[in-house]
Amino acid sequence: MAFYCNRCGAGLPYTARFCSNCGATIAATTPMPTRQLYRPFAGRVISGVCMGLAQTYGWDVALVRVFTVVGFFFSGGVVAVAYLACWIGIPEEPVGMPVVYPTTNVSNNISNNL
Repeated sequence: MAFYCNRCGAGLPYTARFCSNCGATIAATTPMPTRQLYRPFAGRVISGVCMGLAQTYGWDVALVRVFTVVGFFFSGGVVAVAYLACWIGIPEEPVGMPVVYPTTNVSNNISNNL
C-alpha cells in the first residue's frame, strides 16, 4: 500500500474512495503521462543518451551532462559502462516518414499553370 490519506495518513488500497479511518473523501489520481525513452536526433552531443534521459524525466539537459562528466571521472568507470550500455540499449528516436506521396507530376502542373 503506497496510497495514503491526506488527512490522517492511514494506508489505503488504490481503489479506495473514502478513508476507512477518518472518512475523508479521497480524490481520484490520474497517472502522469510518460514519454517514451528514446535517443533523439536533435540536440545530441555524442549519442543522445543525456538528452533522451533529460527529455523523458523532465530534467535539465545541462545538469545531466555535467553529472555524467563528473561521474566519468569520479566513479571508477561505472558511469562510463552505464553510458555505453544506455547507448546500446536505448533505441533511437523513430523517424517520421511521409504517409501520402504526390500522385501528379509536379513539373507538368507548373508548366500548365504558366
